[in-house]
Amino acid sequence: MNKLFLGIAMLLSAQATFADNGNFTVKGELKNFGDTIIAFVPVNKDYVRDTILVKNNKFEAKLNVAEPSNIYLMSPGTMRRTESKRVVIPAVPGEMAVLTGDLATRYDISGSQFYKQYGEFDRVLEAASKPMTDFEASLDKRVAAGEDRGKIMDEYEAKAPEFQKAITSAIFSFIKNHADWEASAVAVTNLDADTINSGVALLAESVKNGRLKPFYQTVLDNYKAKAEREAKAKAAQASGVLAPDFTLNDINGKPLTLSSLRGKYVLLDFWGSWCIWCIKGMPQMKEYYSKYAGKFEILGVDCNDTEVKWKEAVKKHELPWLHVYCPKGSNALDGYAIQGFPTKILIGPDGKIVKTIVGEDPAFYKFLDDTFSK
Repeated sequence: MNKLFLGIAMLLSAQATFADNGNFTVKGELKNFGDTIIAFVPVNKDYVRDTILVKNNKFEAKLNVAEPSNIYLMSPGTMRRTESKRVVIPAVPGEMAVLTGDLATRYDISGSQFYKQYGEFDRVLEAASKPMTDFEASLDKRVAAGEDRGKIMDEYEAKAPEFQKAITSAIFSFIKNHADWEASAVAVTNLDADTINSGVALLAESVKNGRLKPFYQTVLDNYKAKAEREAKAKAAQASGVLAPDFTLNDINGKPLTLSSLRGKYVLLDFWGSWCIWCIKGMPQMKEYYSKYAGKFEILGVDCNDTEVKWKEAVKKHELPWLHVYCPKGSNALDGYAIQGFPTKILIGPDGKIVKTIVGEDPAFYKFLDDTFSK
């Protein structure tokens, strides 16, 4: 079974609800899920949740689903972030999904006609994804063993495209061979922004314009919105652009204005205590802050965080540079159009952007060496 994931934070804000007589049935016998399943069901661009009891690994529930969309099944421990037990499946009104197997190893999907089709696709995707999954697992072990992360990332970037190419090929093959299956309308959503439209074009008209259209249309809409955001970010973060000024409170609660640092190189580090890669990069950030002391300043900009967790993280990780806090709802940073974390933007003494790097990328530190080692 191919396991999909969703950020838990969005789901935790959902309000509890209980379906008495829903139009979609999910049932099964799954080992290692526990005695309770929390089902998150999309309703009007939000999520509501239902509690499903499990007895002897067996469960059954009827859920209210307005239109075909993914539902998320999680254990209470997953919501508390103490474990990772979750299932994501497309929910189609009037249909029944049956899950059987072991959550810790693998499970299968069957049920009504749609889910028999979808189960077949899921097995195809699982087989095609296994080489990539095994490769990533081997790299994770090497990172845990202490190998150089930059070297491993280079290897990943060199080999991953071929693995992904094989996965994409398998998806296209399934769609071509089953153009009149409704499951193919779900299969296309596993394609990326560059290939999804080609996948949709292969669908039979009855499927392309049938009841599963809202499922893939949502993905198309999301890709379009993402492309627009990225275009905006590219323009806002381009080299030579005057960095938008802002004023936010520093670690002592006093206002700090970006333009007050004009005349020196300033590295804006957009991060959060919740961001794993942000935290993983802090030791090397500290190393370079010391290595080029006096040549540039760092201004950490904490985002999507609570003030308490922000301050705790600064103290715990002993971050010696300047810090400001961007509260939720603030528009102080809108001009930067930040799309991912961490994002690092080096601003020159003239207040203009020199370089933007998104993610914890070894290229960032090479750039610092090239800039400040002269």
